[in-house]
Amino acid sequence: MKLFLHGVPDTPSMWDPLIAELGLGEDDYRAPAMPGFVSPAPQGFGSTKEEYVDWYISEIETAHNAQGPVDLVGHDWGAIITVRAASLKPELVRTWCVANALPHPDYKWHSMARMWQTPVIGEMITAITRKEQLCKALHASGIPADLASKEASHWSSHMKKSILPLYRSAKTAGSDWWPETKNLPERGMVFWGVDDPYVPVEIADKFCAATGAKLLKQEKTGHWSIIERADVLAGALKQHWA
Repeated sequence: MKLFLHGVPDTPSMWDPLIAELGLGEDDYRAPAMPGFVSPAPQGFGSTKEEYVDWYISEIETAHNAQGPVDLVGHDWGAIITVRAASLKPELVRTWCVANALPHPDYKWHSMARMWQTPVIGEMITAITRKEQLCKALHASGIPADLASKEASHWSSHMKKSILPLYRSAKTAGSDWWPETKNLPERGMVFWGVDDPYVPVEIADKFCAATGAKLLKQEKTGHWSIIERADVLAGALKQHWA
């Protein structure tokens, strides 16, 4: 079973180009929505980084119980959560691949993340951001217009309420979660758009040097490299899974 986990401010729709390139059938994969990102989070779910990891481990366990060790693919926050879950439960994971975000002690949060992490300012920023603005920003970042529109349509009060506590719980996630990366399953791969304005490619270099994960850099692509180069990533994943 293949599991695909999106990031912020995305939804499972972001995987559509890659799923199409891979030719996966409905029974071959799952792309769950992070709680709060498509529909309201469950009652009592606080949207902290630890709660998202616990939730994803449950998703992995369900897939593992059904079909055995899983192949994980994550992007942005989905990448960070994937690395953490695979570090804590390596026995459930056959392979892992992540793109354009990683937990590492040297990473400094980008400017929007720092604003989201700041009380009052974060609430103000999310309140004034409109779907149309988000759509334009996503499209400018390399996402096709129709997909950007689909993604932005989910910009909602419950997504905003999920993003702020997630980022505020994660100010030191890189340092907090780094020690356990030594437990990552051996078959790991990192796919990276080198023009990412949010996470510098040097973080990928350092992470892969320490963990031994294979690093595939994509020139002239940005944060959404998994969409811009879906065909390249599909080919790499097929080899990675073989």
